[in-house]
Formats: sequence, C-alpha cells, structure tokens
Amino acid sequence: MPRTAALKPEQVPAESKPTLDAFTKNIGFTPNMMAAFAQSPIAFNAWATLLGALSKALDVKTRDSIGLAVSEVNGCNYCLTVHSFTAEHMAKLPPDDIILARKGYASDPKRDAAVQFARKVIETRGQVSDADLKAVRDAGYTEANIIEIIALVAMYSLTNFFNNVFDPDKDFPAVAPAGSI
Repeated sequence: MPRTAALKPEQVPAESKPTLDAFTKNIGFTPNMMAAFAQSPIAFNAWATLLGALSKALDVKTRDSIGLAVSEVNGCNYCLTVHSFTAEHMAKLPPDDIILARKGYASDPKRDAAVQFARKVIETRGQVSDADLKAVRDAGYTEANIIEIIALVAMYSLTNFFNNVFDPDKDFPAVAPAGSI
C-alpha cells in the first residue's frame, strides 16, 4: 500500500510540471514513482538532471545491469520491476542476463567487471578494496568510468530509498522475489 500519494496532473507543483511532463511524453505514461517524487520540485528536478546526465555514461546494457544489481542489494521491488522491464525492452538484455545482473554479474566480461564493482560499492558503502579497483581498471574502465559507476550506484540508491520508503503502486510487470532467482 503506497505511503504517499501519486499526484494527479492538476496537483503537480508548477516547478515539477515541465520535468514530469517530459518524462510522461518520453515514456508514454506517468509512472507512479515519478508522480509521487514530483511533490518535491527540488529533489525531483535534481534527480532528473542527474538521470539525464548519467544516461550518457557507459552503455545502456551496463547502466541497466548496474541498476538491477543495486536495486537487488537495496531490496527495492519497485525499481527491480522498472529495471527488469527496461533491461529487456530497451537494453535488449535476455532474461538470463537480467537474473545475472540482479545477482551482481554479467555475461559480458567487461560489463561483468562494472556490475561486480557497483555491487561492491553498494554492499561496502564505498569501502572497496584495492583489488576491487584493480579488477575494474583491468577490465578497461578509466578513472572517469569508475566515477560514473559510483554516480550510477548513488542515483539508483536514491530511487531505491525513495521507493522503499513510500512504496508506490507498481506500474511495471512484477518480477520474482530475490530469494527465488
């Protein structure tokens, strides 16, 4: 049961409306999470700006795989439904790769290094080892790429925490619980 309201269009603060309208136009509908998040124009617009900037980081399969790994660690069922849907339909990840990503891995060796590193960042709260950094560097990631991975972890954690706190109604197809994958 949602713990905050998903705003109706006429309830959206004027400062959030352009951003929410742009998402609605691009996606084709207004996800409940965004309609709830829009209650704070400051937080919502800051998140949207970060999302837009990070959509240029790495590649879509790696970004979605990181989103799945982070959402699994954070236990965010809403984000797992969203990232599973986008990974399948937009990033064109096969179902087996989606499950691997939720477990913190990838079938592609370079993407695997990024996903494993992202999972280590979230699990250790950034207290990764020298070996963790070496592994992601050895896979071909630059310092800039590593910073982007960390930023993606933070961005996905923000929406995970938001959705775990407010529990908006799911508007994407359900996924299997973590214990069953």
